[in-house]
Amino acid sequence: MKEAVFESSAPAAMSGEASWRRYAVAVSSILLGIIFLVSGGWKVLDPFKIGEVLEQAKVPAGLGPIGASVLGTLELFTAFLLFTPKYRKLGGLLGSALMIFFLGWVAYYYNDLVGKDCGCFPIIKRAVGPGFFVSDGIMLLFGLIAAAWGPALRRLRAPALALVTLAVLAGANFAFGALQRRNVEMPYPVAVEGKPTDLRTGKVLLFFYDPMCSHCDAASKFLSTLSWKDTRIIAIPTNDPQFAKDFLRDTKLKADTSLDVAKLRGKFPFVNPPYGVALVDGKVKESFGQAQFNAPSPATVLLIIFLCRLKHPHVGEPEVF
Repeated sequence: MKEAVFESSAPAAMSGEASWRRYAVAVSSILLGIIFLVSGGWKVLDPFKIGEVLEQAKVPAGLGPIGASVLGTLELFTAFLLFTPKYRKLGGLLGSALMIFFLGWVAYYYNDLVGKDCGCFPIIKRAVGPGFFVSDGIMLLFGLIAAAWGPALRRLRAPALALVTLAVLAGANFAFGALQRRNVEMPYPVAVEGKPTDLRTGKVLLFFYDPMCSHCDAASKFLSTLSWKDTRIIAIPTNDPQFAKDFLRDTKLKADTSLDVAKLRGKFPFVNPPYGVALVDGKVKESFGQAQFNAPSPATVLLIIFLCRLKHPHVGEPEVF
């Protein structure tokens, strides 16, 4: 009789354990899926803005927007897997890999990033510090639970199709955003040194800066070392315009000042200064985020765009653009 009771209670215990694991997997997957959905959607929808944030987090200059689009696509794909019960094991594996990557990246650059906003989520501000590793460690735990106890993956066709679809949509949005940034209509007139000015002709570099920003100070000093020839530099202070003349004098940058910051920043949105826009006859040729002003990053592009004179095919010379 005792043996019968023991045998009947064993399956019940195993069933209870399996039910508890399924519940843990479901809760962990949904929580982590929501996090990746918000974070990934933010990156994919605005890769250029988030790209600036990533470059400030030590992503190589110029690769931030592409990195934001790629990471955002992977995060959205992970969210899809975590929200779909039969794919939660794969979602847990991919989510855990992403969390390990984020933790490793911040740990490697910790001395440079400590105290800065990690830029992971919209609205929510998370400064890099000990708390960052605790919160991301909890997210990693969610991923590991889904990976360990999620149902075995049998088919990859649907996940593969989902990944391709997300990649195509993210790529299309990236291309559209890049086109929009190129096809900006330069406002007219723009007040430069207090006078209405037409910046739709010739070669112009718009240099947005904050006079109290150390990065802006270094960027301005770097720009002052280049020979600009026939390029006009328009310096636009984003804050404290009363210090504009002192800033340019101290950094030795020969530039004219425009206080039309609202008008210009509305056409060329960015996260934090310094930020530069290279214009030729009012057309955007290149833009430079904060990380791209670290020497020697922008030097090559600036030389190509500004230090070479425009060639005209009708006189037998090649075009630069």
